[in-house]
Amino acid sequence: MAPTDHRPLTLRDVSEASGVSEMTVSRVLRNRGDVSPATREKVLEAAKALGYVPNKIAGALASQRVNLVAVIIPSLRNMVFPEVLSGISNVLETTDLQPVVGVTDYLPEKEERVLYEMLSWRPSGVIIAGLEHSDASRAMMRAAGIPIVEIMDIDGTPIDAAVGISHRRAGREMAQAILKQGYQHIGFMGTKMPLDHRARKRFEGFTEVLAKSGIEVEDQEFYSGGSALAKGREMTEAMLTRSPELDFLYYSNDMIGAGGLLYLLEKGYDVPGKIGLAGFNGVELLDGLPRKLATMNAGRSEIGTKAAEIIAERVADPTKEVERIVELSPKVLYGDTLKRR
Repeated sequence: MAPTDHRPLTLRDVSEASGVSEMTVSRVLRNRGDVSPATREKVLEAAKALGYVPNKIAGALASQRVNLVAVIIPSLRNMVFPEVLSGISNVLETTDLQPVVGVTDYLPEKEERVLYEMLSWRPSGVIIAGLEHSDASRAMMRAAGIPIVEIMDIDGTPIDAAVGISHRRAGREMAQAILKQGYQHIGFMGTKMPLDHRARKRFEGFTEVLAKSGIEVEDQEFYSGGSALAKGREMTEAMLTRSPELDFLYYSNDMIGAGGLLYLLEKGYDVPGKIGLAGFNGVELLDGLPRKLATMNAGRSEIGTKAAEIIAERVADPTKEVERIVELSPKVLYGDTLKRR
């Protein structure tokens, strides 16, 4: 893939788009001077449409770039992202680049604010989770003129480059593994889909394979907030009270899956004989559970490593061609909670 052809936007671009002078544009964007509300609105609308971000270090550096890499993730409470950050850090510490982390809480409007602030400091690159962003966020990234790597997911079209797994494929492969072991009465528990696009894609792939075998998810429950063992216990109890005939429980992540496992063992369920269960992510922290949870390894550290390598290579040589989409392969880990015939 050739490096991005987009040049960084300037005050002149905003001036031409809004039809006012560069000096007026500067006043509006710095919130200085006496400018009429109508003119201010015209300038701000033009800047947003273009994806222009004011340069807070204008004139400070000849390169107009600082040795920072903006890393934007949805959560620090989720056990998934520390491994990604570790992979990024391990690569960048061998360069002059430093990662700076922003958190979005899975909210598109917060992602816009975080991205806006980080780009205003003119970083050398951006690593951002996911492929789904608001129009304003996409415009800012396209106009930044720097390497952009979207991580964790490759089911979509990246702005610049993407590193991750296919979550639809991950859902399909887990469904195939479950059906192969003879489970037929399946319940699903996970995060609210509108906020977690990757969980939604796994669910889509999962239900697609079930449907081809004439099976539907018989019960499902969604929650908001951080992943937690207590939430997994609570949802598992509620679901089995409603639907005691279920013989498999599929969780959107390992933390709630671990909570479900602890509940089942406490209540004396035969796992995986009477009921099986699986999560997603392969979180090593849970290796100390009484039984090893079936899950799927999504290559989180490798994702961080590869994304940082792309940024570092492109910063060192802007003409360097890199892969546009780097797809890693998810792997089913059977553990002790998914039968193997």
